[in-house]
Amino acid sequence: MTDIVKLTPSAVEHMNSMLVEHKKPIVRLSLKGGGCAGFKYDWSLDDSKEFDDEVIKLDKGEFAMDSASIMYLIGSTIDYKKEVFGSYFTIENPASTSSCGCGESIGF
Repeated sequence: MTDIVKLTPSAVEHMNSMLVEHKKPIVRLSLKGGGCAGFKYDWSLDDSKEFDDEVIKLDKGEFAMDSASIMYLIGSTIDYKKEVFGSYFTIENPASTSSCGCGESIGF
């Protein structure tokens, strides 16, 4: 099911380059408890997927979301921004009710 989240072309391009650079097959996004708003997005590169992951195929590997995080990610748009002082993924999440000033923590 690839309509859980939308990946922009910029996000896909950066995920593909990360997979090649680090020689990993999977970019993973999950939600962890913590941060000042209650949850935080956790990005990682992984060697294998879990049996209940939702996966989006990329040119150079896969983007995976764990089953516990999916209900919080439905309808989100993931983008990758390149700016003068840094580059980062952004997540526009319609389910969020709050976020912190640092942009790394989210509430539902």
